[in-house]
Amino acid sequence: MKVFAYGIRDDEVPALKSWQEENPTVEVDYTNEVLTADTVALAKGANSVVTLQLDPYGADVLEGLADLGIKNLSLRNVGTETIDFEAAKRLDFNLSNVPVYSPNAIAEHAMIQLSRLLRRTKPMDAKVAKHDLRWAPTIGREVRMQTVGVIGTGNIGRKAINILKGFGAKVIAYDKFPNKELQEEGLYVDTLDELFAQADAISLHVPGVPENVHLVNGESLAKMKDGVVIVNTSRGNLIDTDAAIAALDSGKISDLALDVYEGEVGIFEHDWSHEELPDEKLADLIARDNVLITPHVAFYTTKAIHEMVYQSMSAALAFANGQPSDNALEY
Repeated sequence: MKVFAYGIRDDEVPALKSWQEENPTVEVDYTNEVLTADTVALAKGANSVVTLQLDPYGADVLEGLADLGIKNLSLRNVGTETIDFEAAKRLDFNLSNVPVYSPNAIAEHAMIQLSRLLRRTKPMDAKVAKHDLRWAPTIGREVRMQTVGVIGTGNIGRKAINILKGFGAKVIAYDKFPNKELQEEGLYVDTLDELFAQADAISLHVPGVPENVHLVNGESLAKMKDGVVIVNTSRGNLIDTDAAIAALDSGKISDLALDVYEGEVGIFEHDWSHEELPDEKLADLIARDNVLITPHVAFYTTKAIHEMVYQSMSAALAFANGQPSDNALEY
């Protein structure tokens, strides 16, 4: 039995080797190259492939794997947007993802960024770095004084709500599919418009499915409070970048934290320190003292990496043995 893994980073190697030690009958091979039509041949002889969603997995990639007799593909992440499901169905692929690896990691990052924005840590850090140790004008706000709207109350959104409760914030929430416990607590508002009107700060925790694309746009921003704070650790396409920049310019958005960006593919996970950043809008956002940008790292903790590797490898092994996996995708 052999499992081949693509796009393995140095930080994933310890977890991969640990999994292999726990499954000594499985041959494990890997590469740091990503899965494309040009690298499919590297998996020759494998029963299953494990990969990370980066480039599109279109018909050419899936057909290349199928030609090698490989019809088991396990993702080490949640997102499946780049898979050609029609081709996968035609070729009879078994597919899996890792739907829950560490909701705490992402929720913590979102709430840390929210508190950093409220306490204006970016301009304060810049002042201290220049040895300017005066207080003013970087006065902050307290989380407990804010009404925070959480959009999306799945695993991550609920963890964020628990953190906000610890701060003492007033929490309101919206979800198309409400959680029973949160309903009983009375946290939900009936519509997004109600949340937009009431929230001092908004944290996004919904998937980047078509109905959510540009959830934050010119029209929805107009319904929000002046000076709203927005945090997005979910998917870049949830925010219309042009609308957000205009709202920052006008003051409609007072502060913004983005761990995801709608133009991030090909830009994030690259060192631009000696090159010109090719996205002018992103460069503009990074330069603002009321905007915090992180390169899709909310998930990036030792616990999350361990779970992503272990769950995907275990699903790949189950598929290879003709067994079901709890992480299998139904499509």
